[in-house]
Amino acid sequence: MIKKEIGLGLAIGLVANTFGFILCVLVFSMLSVSGLSFTETLAASIKNDTFGNLITLGAILNLGAFFLFLKQNKPYRARGVLLATLFAAIVIMISKFL
Repeated sequence: MIKKEIGLGLAIGLVANTFGFILCVLVFSMLSVSGLSFTETLAASIKNDTFGNLITLGAILNLGAFFLFLKQNKPYRARGVLLATLFAAIVIMISKFL
C-alpha cells in the first residue's frame, strides 16, 4: 500500500513537472521578440545552456502538489512528489555536465 502511494505521488510529480516545463517553454516562446516556435525555443534553450532553468521552473508545480498532499494528510504521496523533484534535479545536473 505504501509503495502504491509513493508511486502515485511520483507519477503525479513527473506529470506536473512535465506540464510545467511545457508551459514555461510555451510562455517563453510567446514572449520572445523574434517569435520563435516551441521547438525553436527548446533548441535555443539547449544552445544557450538554459535548459536546466526551464526544468527548474517546471518543477514549481511540484511545490503545489507537495503541499496539497501534506494538507490532505497523504505523506507518502508527498514523498513521491519529492522523489520526482529529486529526479528533475538529477536530470538538470546531467544536462549541465554534458
